[in-house]
Amino acid sequence: MFTYTVQEYGVFKRGRRVEYFSEILELVGGFVWGPVMLAFFMGTGIVLTVRLKFLPWRNLGYALKSCVSKEARSAGEGEGDISPFSTLTTILAATLGTGNIVGVATAMVLGGPGALVWMLISSCFGITTAYAECMLSVKYREVNERGEMSGGPMYTIQKAFRNKQLGKVLSGVFAVFAILASFGMGNMTQANSISMALKETFQISEYVSGVVITILALVVIVGGIQSISGVSQIMVPVMAILYLVAGVIAILFHMEEIPQGLVWIFRMAFTPEAAAGGAGGLITVTMMQSMRWGVSRGVFSNEAGLGSAGITAAAAKTDHPVRQGYISMTGVFFDTIVICTITGLVIACSGVLGTLDAAGELLTGSALTIAAFATVFGKGGAFLICIGIVLFAFATILAWEYNGEKAFEYLVKDPQYCIYYRIAYSMICYIGATSALQAVWDFSDIANGLMAVPNLLCLLILGKTVAKDTLEFQKIVKEEKNRKKEG
Repeated sequence: MFTYTVQEYGVFKRGRRVEYFSEILELVGGFVWGPVMLAFFMGTGIVLTVRLKFLPWRNLGYALKSCVSKEARSAGEGEGDISPFSTLTTILAATLGTGNIVGVATAMVLGGPGALVWMLISSCFGITTAYAECMLSVKYREVNERGEMSGGPMYTIQKAFRNKQLGKVLSGVFAVFAILASFGMGNMTQANSISMALKETFQISEYVSGVVITILALVVIVGGIQSISGVSQIMVPVMAILYLVAGVIAILFHMEEIPQGLVWIFRMAFTPEAAAGGAGGLITVTMMQSMRWGVSRGVFSNEAGLGSAGITAAAAKTDHPVRQGYISMTGVFFDTIVICTITGLVIACSGVLGTLDAAGELLTGSALTIAAFATVFGKGGAFLICIGIVLFAFATILAWEYNGEKAFEYLVKDPQYCIYYRIAYSMICYIGATSALQAVWDFSDIANGLMAVPNLLCLLILGKTVAKDTLEFQKIVKEEKNRKKEG
């Protein structure tokens, strides 16, 4: 028989409440990111791709050239706050995060190497989804009292829905969950990843990291979108290129293992049940597991369908919504098809997938990615991944502040209060860096998933509008292509 003092019993009850709360969050999160939601993401992308006659795919080359053109890097024509290129780098700042390093590794352990294939398949349809939500956000944006652009799914839903009451409710729901997601997944979890990486690699106290992250975030964020985009257009290309170069070197170092790595990846993506791994095939998964984890981690990484990219896209200085939609959709291409593929190939070719750590557990997350890079760079692999996590995660903190701020502005209807949001958001960084709260991660996952529901509904309902504008703009695309051929 167990006996407790009054104090011990109180602690026990609080512990049980926390445990129950965590179990509830895990249950809700499992449903939100379960097969139904993933089918909703994929289904929306497939429907839009077919309805648009595959134009986002067919014009991907045009979009890639447009995003690095002189016009995109300059002020450009039309109304807006920042250049199209700055808009793209800010979108990438929000999506290039720990998901590209930790998320890919986790997917390949839980879903096998084949998860990488499903991640790429989902991102192909995610390109169309991102195009549609960004294009609509520019089309239905408005100018606030300060003369700044305000847009995103909340404005799109409110203005475009015939049933104004329903539109008001759904737009409000999106804005609330966008704010919660900004504080959780966009801020606290990223700050925590930074502090943990610095502590494990360089033995820097999480309290020191928290103070530094908070101060740096505040300095940049207080300046608004101009300051955030200014930092992003320098930080994002630099960190992406450094990571890509390191990844390509690691892949080339394992040149002989590439064929076997590719066989593993494709076999486990489409085989009903298969095993793979460096230590006697310790990873056994089904095709459904591979599909589930590939699609879910792909969505987590590129955020296509969440609607967050549309908020940033609305700030672009552009002469046509479709043009900016094409430029913005390349964020999915760079994030998943390029960066995530590099991470996945390094892991698959290095032979570390399926190996065990000192405790006898499968290597996963950042530890697996570090082990993969360590086969080429030795201890430098840990430093490389740590720096990557720090840069990627900090960029995400900055970009998600803007997403949350615009959702906050939509609810309060007065941009002057946004300064309080910026300060509060920066302060929250310290809490995230110094607190390892699993409940925060779980709740953030839920908020991320729920903000997608009204956005995806909006995309399906306004599919006709997206198709009409896209087909009309195709004439301009052909004219521009012809001019370049003649010139």
